[in-house]
Amino acid sequence: MTMTSNASQRRPHVAIISGLSGAGKTAASKLLEDLGYRVVDNLPAELLRDLARLVVRDPSRYERVALVLDARAYDAPVAFREAVSSLENRGISPQVFYLEARDDVLIRRFSETRHRHPLDSGDQGVAASIARERELLAEIRSQADVIIDTSELSGRRLRERLYGAINTPPTGTGVALQLVSFGFKNGVPLEADVVFDVRFMENPFYIDRLRPLNGMDPDVREFVLSQPITDKFLDQVHDMLVLALPGYESEGRGRLTVAFGCTGGQHRSVAIAEEVAARWREENRGAVSVWHRELEQA
Repeated sequence: MTMTSNASQRRPHVAIISGLSGAGKTAASKLLEDLGYRVVDNLPAELLRDLARLVVRDPSRYERVALVLDARAYDAPVAFREAVSSLENRGISPQVFYLEARDDVLIRRFSETRHRHPLDSGDQGVAASIARERELLAEIRSQADVIIDTSELSGRRLRERLYGAINTPPTGTGVALQLVSFGFKNGVPLEADVVFDVRFMENPFYIDRLRPLNGMDPDVREFVLSQPITDKFLDQVHDMLVLALPGYESEGRGRLTVAFGCTGGQHRSVAIAEEVAARWREENRGAVSVWHRELEQA
């Protein structure tokens, strides 16, 4: 009987990185390289089928691959469709990351680096080029699994955001759990698979001594977690995740993003996400990461 290694049994993970010029795709590519990904930058559409064939034929060598597809190729939507169809026809569902930023931030970045926008023909300026690029890449954005706005993200936070969203658990087994805290006033996270509303809990915002703090502070955590309804809620969330994750795994999912929202995303949702993660780690149930969206924007 022939024995095979765990690595050879794992399905290859292919990440497609796209997004606006100046939004941080180069940084994201380097971060994936640090995780052992082979990064292929703007491969012509007609060659993507050959790459997909290579990935399937030699999964141990191409266990982790990242494709960068953006406006520099001018045919990015065509290349994107070809990449996705070529991979899916061979049983691989790529994970699509889309990076973007506000116009004013992108304009400032181009000004600081003195780089020319790839769509700037010389007579329309950076702002018009950005608008054209948004339109060109709209199809890719609409199909992205993870959308990251880098307007206010430092390099460290981009790394945490990217690593937390990747669909391959560090152990190579099970479903990686990503927990997100957010404020409903700023919208529900686009990447959330499951959303819990924790605004039914008493709000620390109305306690003068707690208002300037956040859910990472011990006093706020104690206030939120000491509520009788909180403990019941945590038990039910835990039971739901234990019940559901094997089903997600059987469907080929590598990551589940669960979001907890309160009004401003500063107190209750932060404390709850941290507690869910702590209990998950304590029981050694698998990979878990936490991202506090509103705290990072502060």
